[in-house]
Amino acid sequence: MIVPFGAGSTTDVLARIVANGLSARLDVPVIVQNKPGAGGNIGAAIAARATLDGYTLLVGPTSTNAVNPSLFKNLRFDPLKDFRPITNLAKSANILVVHPDVPAKNVSELIALIQEQEYAYASTGNGGSMHLSGELFRTMTKGKMLHVPYKGGGDALADLLPGRVPMMFCNVPLCLPHITSGKLRALAVTTEKRSALLPEVPTVAESGLPGYDVSGWFGLFVPTGTDEAIVQRLNREVLAILETPDVQKQLLTLGAEPDGSSSQSFTAFVQSEFDKWAKVIKEAGISVE
Repeated sequence: MIVPFGAGSTTDVLARIVANGLSARLDVPVIVQNKPGAGGNIGAAIAARATLDGYTLLVGPTSTNAVNPSLFKNLRFDPLKDFRPITNLAKSANILVVHPDVPAKNVSELIALIQEQEYAYASTGNGGSMHLSGELFRTMTKGKMLHVPYKGGGDALADLLPGRVPMMFCNVPLCLPHITSGKLRALAVTTEKRSALLPEVPTVAESGLPGYDVSGWFGLFVPTGTDEAIVQRLNREVLAILETPDVQKQLLTLGAEPDGSSSQSFTAFVQSEFDKWAKVIKEAGISVE
């Protein structure tokens, strides 16, 4: 099981949870191999060239399998042509948070503010989930927003908490303690449905911006051409793993929720995500190279 990011990343931890379950159900060792670099592109390229025997899997998040083709030139893989989706594993929400000094108590009030004057928002880097959440929000509201990228979540929080930057589309584990303490105000979650970790916080879509939906997702893939029987067997086994209460509890600690699906429906979802982010990235002129 190839993870295109380093040990300890959300993708890595999630992969190890699923790998343990697969090892038990298939009665074979499932080994996680971290192949980080180039925003996940190195590991994805290795997986794309693997033997078509079902013994090499890729845990591909939104970035590698939907976003990166629009950000990077000369990729050594095509996420739509080179991979057969097995199932989504989990989805995670970002939270639209503001510093308490921002005079907006909900999304509608924030939209009114950014349509009148420019507000900066923090992220953990160009092309990441937090950045794209902000750019989709900006384009849909036609608001005035300035992206301020940081090198990591800690650096972003260092400016967000004292109010040097007023807002952020933050991942749940990073910002939840500061929401609970009152240091940040949560206005909405970015996903289509409310988060199980913050059930009282509405979605952006239900708060004044219908159609807005951003989730970080983590899918399981095999190289295109892998036998259909293998694809369907892996799909059944992984769906069973995701239904176990212990796995669901572990996912919640990552700020994620299980989101298993059929191979066919996940394939359609990946295509829709590819199309959505290609449009946003083009309109915003985002580039990482």
